[in-house]
Amino acid sequence: MGTLSCEFCNTQETIDTNTHSIEEYGFEEALSDLKKQESQEITKNISCKKCGGSFTLTPYSFSSNCPFCNTPAIIDFIQEITPQSLVPFLITQKDALKKFKAWIGSLWFAPNAFKQYLDGDQKLIGYYLPYWTYDSDTISNYSGLRGDVYYVTVTKTVIENGRQRQVRVQEPRINWTPASGTVYVSFDDITVGASKTISRAILGSLEPWDTTALVPFSPKYLSGFEAEEYTIGLDNGFEYAKAKMSSKIKQNIRQDIGGDQQQITSVQTQHNNVTYKNILLPIWTASFTWKKKVYHYAINAQTGKIAGERPYSVVKIVFAVILGLCIVGGVIYLTEHQELFN
Repeated sequence: MGTLSCEFCNTQETIDTNTHSIEEYGFEEALSDLKKQESQEITKNISCKKCGGSFTLTPYSFSSNCPFCNTPAIIDFIQEITPQSLVPFLITQKDALKKFKAWIGSLWFAPNAFKQYLDGDQKLIGYYLPYWTYDSDTISNYSGLRGDVYYVTVTKTVIENGRQRQVRVQEPRINWTPASGTVYVSFDDITVGASKTISRAILGSLEPWDTTALVPFSPKYLSGFEAEEYTIGLDNGFEYAKAKMSSKIKQNIRQDIGGDQQQITSVQTQHNNVTYKNILLPIWTASFTWKKKVYHYAINAQTGKIAGERPYSVVKIVFAVILGLCIVGGVIYLTEHQELFN
């Protein structure tokens, strides 16, 4: 048995421990099945079981709180792919808020209004965002160039004490030779965000995730948090995953080429034994509006890592530039008039 505790009212919710292992699913088989299914529209009108109030969930959401009494509401959602496992929230809202304030306070050139943003009663929003994870065994055939550095002796003219003289120096050259080969790289649990709520740049900055901490899905984990459906498909998600894999593949190719420098001219990668998991990962989110522009932030609720956009204070930047110029000018003046102080 497992227990969830509310950090505000100390209410505890018991969750039956699921002994089922976290499964990997065949990628190609899933794509074939999805093509046979039609998207189903889900009624988003909710009647709160506690206060009786009616409200509508935002598009793609299947978990939220009643806007009248704050009671968690979860609909029975039906879609092509539903989450099979998740990582529970490890960072509480209280601790996340502390980390967020410390992060904001550490930003140079941020407007004072931005740093004072969380001094009031603002709260972070807890989200379970949908993710795909992908495994793949890759075979990459490549061609490129290997660069080996060698040195030649050349004569150069230099000026010393106002006089020219000839000196012999060593200059580097690069000998490029053709290179080709094959590298094999296996990938496990490449995570790809399947929601459009938070920018892909921010989601990427929140990595890495420890997917060994996944537990079987239970709706009880969603109580009190927002949760979303998958808005980026399994096939599109794999395209993002391949782009992430490409970086590691090219790193291995460079190692395989060897030498002092490498140029990669072509890479042909074949993906084999592709599997996936559909999971939910925990994130605290916030937004800040300054000068009619909205800035978004997110906190990895497993590790506490923070990522987001930030505004800049023009006044602070101008002041820093002027101060820097004054310091440089002072140093130059003291250097040029050093004899006056001796």
